[in-house]
Amino acid sequence: MNKIHELSETLTNQIAAGEVIERPASVVKELVENSLDAGATRIRVDFVDAGLKQIVVQDNGTGIARDQVDLAFTRHATSKIANEHDLFKVATLGFRGEALASISAVSHVEILTATEGAIGIRANFSGGNKKGQEDAAARQGTKITVKDLFFNTPARLKYLRSPRTEIMKIVDIINRLALGYPYVSFTLSNTGKVLLRTTGNGNLKQTVANVYGRHIAEKMQEFSAKDSDFKIEGLMSKPELTRSTRNFISILLNGRYIKNFQLNTAIMDGYGSKLAARHYPIIVLAIKVDPLLVDVNVHPTKQEVRLSKEKELGRLITSAISNALVEKVEQTSAFANLENKRETLVDQLSFNLNQDVVNTARKKDPEIREQERPDFLTTKSDSSVNVASVEPDKDSNELKYVDLNLPREDKQYVITKTWNQNVALQQNLTPFPTTKSDQEVISSGDETLANNMPALSYVGQTDTYLIAQHNGDLFLIDQVAARRRLQFEQILQMITAKKVIQQGLLTPIILEFGNLDFMQIKTQIDQIKRVGIYLEDFGQNSFIVRSYPTWIHDNVEDSIRKILDSYLNIDQGQADKLFARIAAEQARREVTGKIKVSAAEAEQILLDLRKCTDPYHDADGRIVLVRMSQNELRKMFKKDE
Repeated sequence: MNKIHELSETLTNQIAAGEVIERPASVVKELVENSLDAGATRIRVDFVDAGLKQIVVQDNGTGIARDQVDLAFTRHATSKIANEHDLFKVATLGFRGEALASISAVSHVEILTATEGAIGIRANFSGGNKKGQEDAAARQGTKITVKDLFFNTPARLKYLRSPRTEIMKIVDIINRLALGYPYVSFTLSNTGKVLLRTTGNGNLKQTVANVYGRHIAEKMQEFSAKDSDFKIEGLMSKPELTRSTRNFISILLNGRYIKNFQLNTAIMDGYGSKLAARHYPIIVLAIKVDPLLVDVNVHPTKQEVRLSKEKELGRLITSAISNALVEKVEQTSAFANLENKRETLVDQLSFNLNQDVVNTARKKDPEIREQERPDFLTTKSDSSVNVASVEPDKDSNELKYVDLNLPREDKQYVITKTWNQNVALQQNLTPFPTTKSDQEVISSGDETLANNMPALSYVGQTDTYLIAQHNGDLFLIDQVAARRRLQFEQILQMITAKKVIQQGLLTPIILEFGNLDFMQIKTQIDQIKRVGIYLEDFGQNSFIVRSYPTWIHDNVEDSIRKILDSYLNIDQGQADKLFARIAAEQARREVTGKIKVSAAEAEQILLDLRKCTDPYHDADGRIVLVRMSQNELRKMFKKDE
C-alpha cells in the first residue's frame, strides 16, 4: 500500500493550473480581469500562434509594488479579500489569488510593472519558480508576457482544438469583457492584426458596434428596469435580427460575464413567440446587484454563480424585454416558432388534382349509410390505375356509384383498383421524399402530383386570385404564391448553375462585421462564392464586394447581408442546404404583393406553373392553387337534392 505524502509545491501549482488554466483563452481572461481590478482604463492584448507561443497583456492600472511582486505569484495571495466575511461580498472579478501562480506553473512569464511615481521592476518566472528580477524603466501599470504555454505539460496540448477555435475563444472572452466595461478601451490583436478596438467612452452602443459591427448596433434598442434588489439595463436586438446559437446572449452581473440557464430562459420568455424556432437574439444584459446577494465562489472559472431571488430577477428581465418590444418593435410572424412542422399528408389533402376522378356517390338507400371516401392519387408509371370520371345517368335523376371493392368493366366504367388495393398502395409510399435537399417538406402524395398539373384554361381574375378551369373543374390560383413559386425556381436554377453571371458595381460595397462574424464568414468564403458572391478581405473586420449575381435585382447591399446572415446561422458543412433557403428568401423579397396582370401574363403564369417541380406550393409551403370539382360545385349549389 502506498504511503500518504505531501505533494511538492511545483506539482500542486500544476494541479491548480489544470483547474484554472484550460486553454490560452483562460490565460487572457485571468490577466485582463486582473487589469480591470487594478482600475485600468486602457488594456491591450496581443497573442501569437493562438496564444500558445505568446500572450501579452498590458494595462495602465495601479501596478504592483516592488515588494509585492513575489507575493503576487504565490498561491492564494490577493489584495481583493481579507477575511471570510469578504468572501460573501466580492465586488471584484478575481479574489482567489491563483491566477498568476497557475499561469507561471505551466509557462514562461515576464512581468514589467510600476506604481505611480516609482521605478519599474522586471521579473521572470518559469515552471512556478522565479528566475530573476531587475529594475527597469516603465510607465504606471503592468505588462505581462506569457510564452510557451503548457511547455512542461505537453499532454494538455492534445486536448486543445484547432488554432481557429482557440483564437475565437480568446476573441469571445475579450468581447464579453468589453461589453461589460464600455468605459475601458480594449485593443486585441493577433500577430499584429487588430481584431478588436473599442473607444472606452462609456457608450454601450458604440462598444456593440465595435464588437458586432455597425449594422447590428443600429438595429439594437435599449431597455431597462429596476426593483428594490436589482437594476438591469442593456441593448437587445429586434426579433428579425437573430442568430442560431445562444452565444450572442451576454449576461453581465456587476461587470462579470456569467452563464445562467434560468436567466437565458427569462430572456427568451421576454421575446415570446416573436422569435423563429431555434433562433436566439443578440442581447447585452447588464445587471447591478448588491454583492451580498451573489455567491461567485462556486466554479473554478467563476462563470457560474448562485443568485438570491433569482426568480424575481427572471420576472424583471422578462417584463423589461416584453415591454420594450411592445413599445418599439413591430410584430413579426410567430408561425415559424411552432414546434409541429407543416404536414401535407395524403389523407389531409382537401383536393385531388388528377384529371379523372372516380365518383363515389352512393345511392340514397336507407339501409346503406352514406360515407365519403377520399380520391386516391395514382402514379403516372402505373398504367393499370386509370380512373375515370362518372357522369350522372341522363335517363335518371339518381347518381350512379362505384363499389371500390368490386372492380368492374362495362360501357360506363373502366377497371379500377379496389379500395383495399388503393389503401395498400398508399401505405407503401414513403412518408417523405429522399431526393429533396432542404426544400419544403412535402408528402409522397404531393410528389406524385408534381409534373402532373392539368393544362388550365384562364377564365379571369379577382383582386387576389386567378380563375381557371379544366374539364369543367374550377381552379383558384393564389397570384402571389404562384409568382413566388416561379421566382423561386428561376433563382434556384441560377444559383445552382456552374457559373453564376455577375454584374459589376460602379461603387464597391464595404461590409463591416464583428470580429467573430468576420472570422466565421472568412472560413466559408469558398462556399459563399458558389452562390455568386465574391468577398475580398478589406481589413478591420470588413469585406469589399465589387460585383453581385444577376439574380439579385434590387437593394444589393441589404440582400447580400441577409445572405451572409444565413451562412452565419448554419453549421459548417451544411452550406449546400442553403441554396433553396436563399432562393426562397430572395423570391419573398422580390414578390411582395399582388399586382394586376393581363390575360396574356396570367396564361403565361399558368403555363410556367406546369413546368415547376412542385406547382402546388410556393417555397414556404403555402398552397398555390385549389380545385373544385363538378361534383363539389353541384353540392355547393345543392343540385343533387
